[in-house]
Parts: sequence; structure tokens; C-alpha cells
Amino acid sequence: MVTGGAGYIGSHVVAAMRAAGEPVIALDDLSSGDAARLDGVPLVEGSTLDGALLARTLREHAVRGVVHLAAKKQVEESVRRPLLYYRENVEGLRVLLAAVTDAGVPSFVFSSSAAVYGAPDVDVVREDTPCAPVNPYGRTKLIGEQMLAEVGTATGLQHISLRYFNVAGAANPVLADRGASNLVPMVFQQLSNRRAPRIFGDDYDTPDGTCIRDFVHVEDIASAHVAAARALADGGMPALIANVGGGLGTSVREMVAVIREVSGTAGEAWAEPVVEPRRPGDPARVVASADRIRDVLGWQARYDVREMVASAWSGWTAAAQPAATPA
Repeated sequence: MVTGGAGYIGSHVVAAMRAAGEPVIALDDLSSGDAARLDGVPLVEGSTLDGALLARTLREHAVRGVVHLAAKKQVEESVRRPLLYYRENVEGLRVLLAAVTDAGVPSFVFSSSAAVYGAPDVDVVREDTPCAPVNPYGRTKLIGEQMLAEVGTATGLQHISLRYFNVAGAANPVLADRGASNLVPMVFQQLSNRRAPRIFGDDYDTPDGTCIRDFVHVEDIASAHVAAARALADGGMPALIANVGGGLGTSVREMVAVIREVSGTAGEAWAEPVVEPRRPGDPARVVASADRIRDVLGWQARYDVREMVASAWSGWTAAAQPAATPA
């Protein structure tokens, strides 16, 4: 069962599971997901806060493993609405874990985040880098990891937490990120409306003054979840926390330049980015070491930044096309 399975990342995980021959169902409250992304995969519409629904779903579908992606994920919103994030991300996980352990489900993959590290003063973030989240979103993910570890110790639930970095790209236009909270679709939205892209802060302690991030293709994220789920299903897998990233830092300004090149707006004066004040909770640099997941699960990123942007742009432009008129 993939929670949040109709969302941007969740639907890619569902598709990767199907492609790998794994039977899968999705649970999603459709607050931000879209059932059309699931292409016939069974959907249970509801929230991880609904314990009765979870118990019934786990029983009726004979679920043997859970991949938990359902969560609120916008850093700026988490600063404004922390209680919403603690309810959805922490209480939602608690209710889900109670249902999972009551049902005897043996394995659990948790979608965590690089936000647990906060603003680490290191060039490359490893899993033993101290966690000091700087926003409520990151704190909810760290609490989730800790809760899962303690439940695993108490009950024997096998588990893996995947701390992934900045996700972009699309496997196909139907699964594309249609929101505007992540950098890439945010810039797409501006360019599509002939407005200048926005950069939030250019006075960070980085080479070009803008934040540096490790971008990873959503298809790579999905394949990491398949690898984790299969490792747990094979049995005997010790508890694992692993980064999922490409190991390369790209600044926001550099990423905007790639987006302008791919979108054909590189030579347009109106598409020059404008700098706005920093957003609360944004660290200067967060770049992954992905050695652990490579060594333990045999996973590594396959796609580069340009491939991510090109696939995402294809999905964005396809979604912007008017539907065909029936003959």
C-alpha cells in the first residue's frame, strides 16, 4: 500500500512498483493528488488519520508492506501553519503505525526528507550528519523517523527511512508535478505566464549567493522505494536510514538558467530572474552523500539535471494544451 499514491511522487512510486511486478494499492485523500495518475491501480480514498479505514484496508487487501508518502511538504507553509503539519505528518503517521502493527504488516518504508538536517555546515551531508531541522516540516519528518525506529524496536516492524533531496522531473506527462511549491514547477508557472522567475535570496554564503540543492529525478526516487520495499520483503534487512540524492550541488540560479534554456526563454529579457527576500526556513546548502544506499541497496541516481528539467517541461507543456475536441 502506497499512501499518498495519487500524488506527484506517490504516483511515480506506484508506477515503478507495477513495472517491477509488485501488486500495489494506493491510499490518498486527494487533497493534492489526482486519481487519474493511477491508471487502474485500486484507490482507497481517505486519510491516514482514519484508523478504522486503515485497519479495514490493510485487512481487505492483505497488505504485507507499506510505503508511506502521504504528508504535507511545503516549508514556508509549515512555518505559518505548524499545527497542520504536526497533525498531518506526525499524528497521521502515529495512526498509520498503530494500524500497521495491529494488522501484523511486517515492513514499512518511510518517506523522509533532507529537511531533517536543517542547515548543516558541511559540503556533503551524510546520514550521520547531526540533524537540526530549521522548520516545522523538517521537525515532523525527524519525529517520524524516531517514531518509526521506536515502534520497530518494540514490535519487530522492519523499516527503512529514505531521506530524499530536491525532487524534479516526470516519467510521463500524466504524472508530472502540477503544483507550484517546488522550484522547477514554480519557475515553469512564471515563464508560462511571461513573468520573470523569482529567486528567494541571493545573499547566502554560496558561490553565486543563491541556495545550493541536490536535485534528484522523481524516477530515481521511485526506483529507490522499489529497492527498499524489495529488500524488506526479502527479510532480515536491518533498520536503515539512507539519503536519496545525486550527490551534486546545483544553485538555484544555475537551475533557473537550465530551465530557461530548456523552455526556450534563455534569450528573453523579460525572463531574467528577479531576486526577492529570503523565505523563512531555507538553508544555504544541502547536498547528499548517497554512498549508503548504493552500498546497501545497490541504488544510484541515473538522471542529470538537464534530463530532469526536460522531462518536467514536457509534462508541464502537455498539461497546458487544450483537450482535443471530439470529431
